Amino acid sequence: MREPGSSVELPLPRRRLAEETVVVLSLSLLGSAVFAILTLFEAPISGIRVVTVSQVPSAARQFLGIAFGLAPVWLVSYLVRRNGEGHEGIGLAWDRPREDITRGLLLFAIVAVGGIAVYLGSVALGVNRFVLPVPPLGYWWTYPVLIARAAEAALIEEVVVAAYLITRLRQLGASDVGAIAASALLRGSYHLYQGWGGFAGNFAMGVLFGYFFTRTRRAWPLVIAHFLLDVGAGIGFIAFRHHLPGFS
Repeated sequence: MREPGSSVELPLPRRRLAEETVVVLSLSLLGSAVFAILTLFEAPISGIRVVTVSQVPSAARQFLGIAFGLAPVWLVSYLVRRNGEGHEGIGLAWDRPREDITRGLLLFAIVAVGGIAVYLGSVALGVNRFVLPVPPLGYWWTYPVLIARAAEAALIEEVVVAAYLITRLRQLGASDVGAIAASALLRGSYHLYQGWGGFAGNFAMGVLFGYFFTRTRRAWPLVIAHFLLDVGAGIGFIAFRHHLPGFS
C-alpha cells in the first residue's frame, strides 16, 4: 500500500509495521543497547578493564552460537519476502557485486583510519575499555571463528540496524536525517559497554553508513566494510598483542 501524499511504499499498515520493527529490534540489538548502558554505569571505565568476545573453549559452541545469533537476519529476510518487498526493498539484492565490493573497500578504508584513532585515543584518555576482539587463541578454529563472528556481526548490524531499520523508519514517516540519527544512536548505544569512545566511534560510523545507505539504497557495501573492519581488528590484535599494555 502507498501512504497518501507519499512516494514511500508501505508493505503493511503503519501500526503493524511499527510493531514488526520493535519485535525485530528486541530480538536482535535493542536488548544489547540497554544492557550496554547499564554496564557503562555499573562498572567504572578507569583502570585496566578488558571486555572480550566469547571465550568459551569449544568449537561446537562457538559455531552454534554464531548460527543462532544470525536468526534476526533470517527473520528480516523472511519478513521482507513475505511482505512482497524482497531483498531489494532493503538494499540487499546481490545484483551489482563488483560495485558493492568496491564501495565496501572504500568505506572500510575510511572507517579504519578514523576508528583506530578514536579507539586508541579513548583508551589512552581512560574513557574506553580495551576490547579483546578475538576468540580463544591457540586452537585450530581460532581464525575460522574470528572470520565467522565478523560475518555474523556485519550481517546483524548492517542488515538490521542500517538497511532494515532505516527503511522502516522512512516508511513510518521519519525523515532521512531522523532515520539516520536513530540508527546511529542505536549502533552507538549497544557499544557503550566499551565506554564513551566506543559510543562516539560507532555513532559516527552509523551516521556515515546511514548516509551512504539513504543515498545509494545499497546495503552490501556496509556489510563488506564491517566484515573487513572486524577481521582486521582481530588479526591486528593477534599480530601485535605483545606490544600492547597488559598483553606483553
